[in-house]
Amino acid sequence: MAAAVLYIHGFISSPQSIKAQQTGAFMAALEPAASCRVPALPNTPQATLDTVEYELQALLASHERVGLIGSSLGGFFATVLAEKYALPAVLINPAVRPHNLIRHYIGENHNPYTDEYFQITLGHTEELARMEPSSLTPERYWVLLQEGDETLDYRNAQSYYSACRMTVEPGGDHSFTTYEQYLPDIAVFLNLTEQ
Repeated sequence: MAAAVLYIHGFISSPQSIKAQQTGAFMAALEPAASCRVPALPNTPQATLDTVEYELQALLASHERVGLIGSSLGGFFATVLAEKYALPAVLINPAVRPHNLIRHYIGENHNPYTDEYFQITLGHTEELARMEPSSLTPERYWVLLQEGDETLDYRNAQSYYSACRMTVEPGGDHSFTTYEQYLPDIAVFLNLTEQ
């Protein structure tokens, strides 16, 4: 296939999340279809980055055009990869400077999708801090934010990605409730459709 998208889900989420499922169904229905990879991610940062980078390299080796979609903490990992590989990325209520956010999760956590229990340590916050890109290339990004996000303060992403294409909606929640209606425009932004 000529085009592919790597969808990176958020922290304590899974490929079974609603947005991941919507993305896969939409990409499969495109003419011609775009490949959609939604890897199940480990619960810790470096293992997650290793997984998504491995998946991305496989897609880059077999597809002409590859784009990234990242939700929440997945938005951070999409940013890391977009800068390293010079790729377009759509970010949905992305986590900004997650090394500060994940401090609230130090200790035991539970992933309800996988029923796994796992530990977050201070070392994991340091891993995330080391991953943060030194700069952003604004034209690579389209950031989708909803002001009603109950998990992340949308204003942090609004400030961090201020030079990028951005859509900010009132209301909504952390899942970005109107995501599905944006998929046709997302496919165009990521250059997944033949113009």
